[in-house]
Amino acid sequence: MLILAIDTALEACAAAVLDTDAGQLLAQEQLLMKRGHAEALMPMIARVMLSANLAFTSLDRIAVTMGPGSFTGLRVGISAARGLALAAKRPAVGLTTLSAYAATVVGQSGAAPVISAIDARHDHVYFQIVAGDGSQLVRPGVAPVDEAIAASQFGAPHLVGNAARILAERWPKDIPQPVAVDAQPAPDIGWVAWLGAAADPETNPARPFYLRAPDAKPAAQPPLAAQAASS
Repeated sequence: MLILAIDTALEACAAAVLDTDAGQLLAQEQLLMKRGHAEALMPMIARVMLSANLAFTSLDRIAVTMGPGSFTGLRVGISAARGLALAAKRPAVGLTTLSAYAATVVGQSGAAPVISAIDARHDHVYFQIVAGDGSQLVRPGVAPVDEAIAASQFGAPHLVGNAARILAERWPKDIPQPVAVDAQPAPDIGWVAWLGAAADPETNPARPFYLRAPDAKPAAQPPLAAQAASS
């Protein structure tokens, strides 16, 4: 199976092509960035596909991170994945950034639970907790940092995600300490591809996964406009 993976959810723009039959990435590229994903993504995809020496119609599916993350970044990646999937007549699948972060360490830390944490700002994090074998312990949610830490009642954890260090710095000294802290700005694009290969397109559509509404709100109606609307 040939998978094109895309990630623009957080502070990176990344793309990769995975050949599951060969068990390897044919090409990959990642640029760390806080903004500018829209301008960087399509040229990057073109370079990755050229490096892999593949046409888009050769792909079996397209995988994309669907959140939580930057609302603007998510729209860029998901729109690109849907558009390419439509043009190539291939399915697009969505993977959460939390599961992509966890995938890098599940099975590598023995029985230690894995807490994926993403900075949600305002002293909050998006988080999920899975067991060492990947089974879910606490489903994805958003909470204040201290509440996310309090939700970990499963032993010394492995912390992953761009908010892993935030949790580690606030971790109480009277509970089992984290066994490792992997504070990466974005998920490993290779694991996004592997998760995409395992996902069922019927149950994992490429659509935004929001755990809370955007901070930005529509501007209030000017008084004159409001009066005109009511007249």
